[in-house]
Amino acid sequence: MTRTTDILLTAVAPAVWGSTYFVTTEFLPEGYPVTLAVLRALPAGILLLAITRCLPPRAWLGRVFVLGALNFAVFWTLLFIAAYHLPGGVAATVTAVQALIVIGMARAWLGTPVRMAAVGAAITGIIGVGLLLLGPGAALDPVGIAAALGAAVSMAAGTVLSRKWQPPVPALSFTAWQLTAGGLILLPMSFLVEPALPPLTAANLGGLLWLGLIGAAATYWIWFRGVARIEPGAVSMLGMMSPVTAVFLGWVWLGQALTPLQALGATVVLGSVWVSQAAHSTGGLNKLRNRTARA
Repeated sequence: MTRTTDILLTAVAPAVWGSTYFVTTEFLPEGYPVTLAVLRALPAGILLLAITRCLPPRAWLGRVFVLGALNFAVFWTLLFIAAYHLPGGVAATVTAVQALIVIGMARAWLGTPVRMAAVGAAITGIIGVGLLLLGPGAALDPVGIAAALGAAVSMAAGTVLSRKWQPPVPALSFTAWQLTAGGLILLPMSFLVEPALPPLTAANLGGLLWLGLIGAAATYWIWFRGVARIEPGAVSMLGMMSPVTAVFLGWVWLGQALTPLQALGATVVLGSVWVSQAAHSTGGLNKLRNRTARA
């Protein structure tokens, strides 16, 4: 499979994650973020464990729980805290800085060279997300900003360490381990901080099935497969596909207006993702310069 195919397949994961806000607000009960995160992660992890029939060896348990915390438990919890304290556009724009953080962490932990074109693409992508999502009334709550930055650091560290700690098992088994660990970490927290869920409707169950089977089991398998094959800085930039999908779904399904500024932001995000992939590929930067020179 070519690198381009790997990139396109991996991009499917964050594109699907862009539906999380839509599904959560339209199909799930309000006020149960941790419980819903458990129901998204733990059943998906157990299902994949049943399919793969592969448990982590004892020597890997520590790493698996660290990754489960970073990629799921800590990341999702801080993301929900940010969502409660900030407008969605501010939270998404702040968490978009994880693409820059990944570049620094990959340099420190993996020895990956820092490419200035990739840094520029990450900064441009953050600006694009801001154009796409930020409104004139955007508020900056300190707790929300801290939670959003923490979520960005958690996701960045999880991405880089998932590349550094590659076990000798298929990506599906690695995904099962992390989802299960993340769900187990979140489970006691859900009992401590939230009341019991009300009786679930058919719409609630459909939303949970989507977030669990598609938004967790399938997409995180695709994501961790991509993390193992693509440079961390390049794969982290694909995460910017999520806000583009979220805005598109709001426009198509909820009738929300799409302003020219948002259209410009989406174009900037997609362009920065493309530049990042070219910069991180072998010889990609030279190809990009040659194309620019011919243009």
